[in-house]
Amino acid sequence: MTYSVAVSGASGYAGGEILRLLAGHPDIEIRTVTAHSNAGQPLIQHQPHLRSLAHLTLQDTTPEILAGHDIVFLALPHGQSGQYTDALGDVPLVIDAGADHRLTDKGPWDAFYGGHFHEPWAYGVPELLIGGGAKQRENLRGATRIAAPGCNASTVSLSLAPGVAAGVIDPGDIVSVLAVGPSGAGKSLKANLLGSEILGTANPYAVGGTHRHIPEIQQALRAAGAPDVRISFTPVLVPMSRGILATSTAPIIDGVTDAEIRAAWESAYGDETFVQLLPEGQFPRTADVLGANTALIGLAIDRAANRVTVVTAVDNLAKGTAGAAIQSMNLALGLPEDRALTVNGVAP
Repeated sequence: MTYSVAVSGASGYAGGEILRLLAGHPDIEIRTVTAHSNAGQPLIQHQPHLRSLAHLTLQDTTPEILAGHDIVFLALPHGQSGQYTDALGDVPLVIDAGADHRLTDKGPWDAFYGGHFHEPWAYGVPELLIGGGAKQRENLRGATRIAAPGCNASTVSLSLAPGVAAGVIDPGDIVSVLAVGPSGAGKSLKANLLGSEILGTANPYAVGGTHRHIPEIQQALRAAGAPDVRISFTPVLVPMSRGILATSTAPIIDGVTDAEIRAAWESAYGDETFVQLLPEGQFPRTADVLGANTALIGLAIDRAANRVTVVTAVDNLAKGTAGAAIQSMNLALGLPEDRALTVNGVAP
């Protein structure tokens, strides 16, 4: 069976990455692409790397144009996709790459986003532990509405969920510092993201517990078994177009051995295709996951500080957003989970 697809926000970074991956999917026909201010222009004018989709023209983002497809991807700014939910009620599968349907509680939404609170959808991180040895992929099989994750949030959650689920780390004192590429902020023109502003410098932002992905991390780690999650989260903008390198630390629970710590991550990800634990003493680079649907994890045990250090690299546009969305789509449709996705990055 071939599924017809519409992608909104197709002229942006997330929409472009969704299209890049879908273009190689044998079960998908990309029928419609939409945008806002760029409607009426050729897709190739805004996504010149997508040569196989040069025949497509950007249309207006309206419920009428998006309806009538088997699958709709919403790659819109936060707060904008929720307005289409009711109007797309007849679409069999809708996947939101924004934040509108990620959070399960209204309180954190009001505190970090504001505006209308929309119902939570199935969270699109298949490998995430959710307690009792289960993983989130079970909630994605046959799902009709999926919320793709925030790239920073899923990276930190995947980093620490095994330790939380196994009871070897204390989630009440987590510290995460992330080096992130500016593509995570979207394609809209912003002075602080100009090349002259970011080249040759590292810039912290959303410091002091203000980043919108914090409640998403807390929600994911609570699902993994944490009774309470306290996290100091600091992202730093660095001059690479795409990628996240997340360094997260948490205290070791008293009496836990080094072998038990490493076994927690080995048990969680030993059979996973797209989340891989590196051998002891090895740590990932963002260059190793460029263009791949892969999260690479390095684990260190710092007995002097009595903390576990987890270093995780992802491509924020691939595994962080579009890859997670398509991996979840495959599960929802009953297709092979790795269809049209690769573990191989691009080098140099």
